[in-house]
Amino acid sequence: MPSPTGRTLTRETAQRNAWIEVDLDAIDHNVATLRAALGSSVELIAVVKANAYGHGVEGLAPVLERAGVDRFAVVWTAEAVALRSLGVTLPILALGHSFPMDAVALVFNDITQVVHSIELGEALSRAAVAQGKAARVHIKIDTGLHRFGLALEDAVTLAEQLRALPSLEVEGLTTHMANADEADDSFGERQDGLFAEAAHRLPWIPYRHTANSATALRRPAFRYDGVRIGLALHGVLPPNTPVPLGGLRPTLSLKARIARVSDIPAGDGVSYGLAWRARQAARVALIPVGYADGWRRSLGNKGSVLVRGQRCPIVGRVAMDQFLIDVTNSGDVAEGEDAVLLGSQGDGAITVEEIAALEDTITWEVLAGLQARLPRIYHRRGVVERAVG
Repeated sequence: MPSPTGRTLTRETAQRNAWIEVDLDAIDHNVATLRAALGSSVELIAVVKANAYGHGVEGLAPVLERAGVDRFAVVWTAEAVALRSLGVTLPILALGHSFPMDAVALVFNDITQVVHSIELGEALSRAAVAQGKAARVHIKIDTGLHRFGLALEDAVTLAEQLRALPSLEVEGLTTHMANADEADDSFGERQDGLFAEAAHRLPWIPYRHTANSATALRRPAFRYDGVRIGLALHGVLPPNTPVPLGGLRPTLSLKARIARVSDIPAGDGVSYGLAWRARQAARVALIPVGYADGWRRSLGNKGSVLVRGQRCPIVGRVAMDQFLIDVTNSGDVAEGEDAVLLGSQGDGAITVEEIAALEDTITWEVLAGLQARLPRIYHRRGVVERAVG
């Protein structure tokens, strides 16, 4: 376990324009809570694709491994290889499409791959034989999402073909639910029926997994041997998903330091297109975050930012690197003060659910859209363990 740096968040962020804070105690709490809710017989597969849902895989993966997750899952080969380079020793599952040319790297890094073709299977077999290792693969059944995976008959045929290849172990069978977080998730019953038929016809495949965060918490019967948990690890639940006993804690905050404070005469506009004009003399503050950081342009003239624990409305259009807020009624606000875009300050809080609603999108997109330009600061009770960026 890395030693704390000894720096406080205040000291670490004093010279930063904007940053993300990740609460590692909240991560530990969420892993423990989810494990208790899911039961000891089910593996917790931590999904850390898309830079760990915007939280930063470099800082988060080692923490999740120490917290007791059983496996990791990503989508692409490059993500899986990057995990190994961070020192992750747990099994890693690559859920998405790979090419035969990826086989050597997959086998070398002990990455389990979802296989969709005999060509990829043969390439993995050859690489495994050459390296004197075993290549583990999973097969995905398309049960109705019609995204990635194989129809039932094709999946059964491929499984039997792969089974005959040297140094190749068909370890897992999987699918993905189409409407796990919808109010009516009954289509999942049809999907599970198709998956159960595949499992019946392939009883020799030992490991089965179908559930994401929503399905895992809503449908205990669909948990099988492992559940793929992504969003819930970060204290954010999908819609229509019950809160597990003990609750979950949000892990991410997005903060910035006010870069400039300006007085605006009545009638003057701000930002591109002058899409907001002051009805009376106003004071505005510049926030050094923009759509290049994942703070979307659609938030212009919508939503607010916390300053001194008070909500200050966003005014004008969000630009690539910055936007403005109205601090007229917030006292003598000055350059360098903290502003909270996501998270809490004083008695106020701005949640990722609120931002998603303003953007007319989903919480996954808000988090995954937070770009690497924003430094990630990992801390416990305000003491920094690691800073990335």
